[in-house]
Amino acid sequence: MAMRYLTSKLAQQIDEELMGSVGAFSIDQLMELAGLACAQTLATVYSKDKYPRVLVCCGPGNQGGDGLVAARHLGMFGYKPTIWMPKPGSKDIYKRLKAQCDNMKIQTLEPSNDTQSLKSALASSDVILDAIFGFSFKPPVRAPFDAALPLIANSGLPIVSVDVPSGWNVDEGKVDALALDPDVLISLTAPKEGVRAFKGRHFLGGRFVPKTMEEKLQLNLPEYPGFSQIVELPRADDAQKL
Repeated sequence: MAMRYLTSKLAQQIDEELMGSVGAFSIDQLMELAGLACAQTLATVYSKDKYPRVLVCCGPGNQGGDGLVAARHLGMFGYKPTIWMPKPGSKDIYKRLKAQCDNMKIQTLEPSNDTQSLKSALASSDVILDAIFGFSFKPPVRAPFDAALPLIANSGLPIVSVDVPSGWNVDEGKVDALALDPDVLISLTAPKEGVRAFKGRHFLGGRFVPKTMEEKLQLNLPEYPGFSQIVELPRADDAQKL
C-alpha cells in the first residue's frame, strides 16, 4: 500500500497523540529525534569535507527547535554550524536548546530585524538548513523573514528544508512567491500533502511513530535501514511510475 501523506489537520492530530497518553512522548524527546534525523540527512547528502560550514536558519516555533538540535548534532559530526535565529523562541525549551548549542561553542548570530548579519553568514557558508517555518505556518510571511527568504533563495547555496520548505502551504504546496525551493527535504513523522510534487531528494525522519498509531492511521511508513534515523523516499517523478 502507498505511504499516506498527511493533511495539516491530521499532522496536528498525530503530534497531539504522540505527546498525549497514546504516544507518551515529551516534546523534548520528539525534538531530539527529529533534529538528529535532520542532521543525519544533511550529512548524508553534503559531506563535511566539501560542505563544512552549515548555516542553520531557525524560526521561533518547534521547527526552530528541531534546527537547534540539528545544529548541535552537526557540530558533533564535525561540521561548523552557525545559527541564524532572528526571533528566538521564548519558551524554556528553546532557551535550553540554545544553551546546549552555546556549550558546543556553536556561534549564534545576534538577533536583529535587519538582514545584514544574514548576508554575511550566507557569504561564508556552504549549505543551508532551513528550519524556519513548519506545518503550522500561516501566510503571509512577516518581517524579518519576508526579506530573508529571498536572500536565502538567491544565495546559490544548496538548501535542506525541515518537514515543509519555508513558505510552502502544508496542504497546497508552493503557492507563495517567497517560498523556498530546496534541493533536499526531510519530512518528519510522515510527508505532508503539500510536498507530493517535490522533485528534489526526499528523506523521511521520525523513527518514533508507535506501531499502534501507524496501523490505526494506515500510514504505511517505509522500513528504516539498519540503525539509521532516516530513509530516502522515491523522487516524485519516480514514484508516479511505480
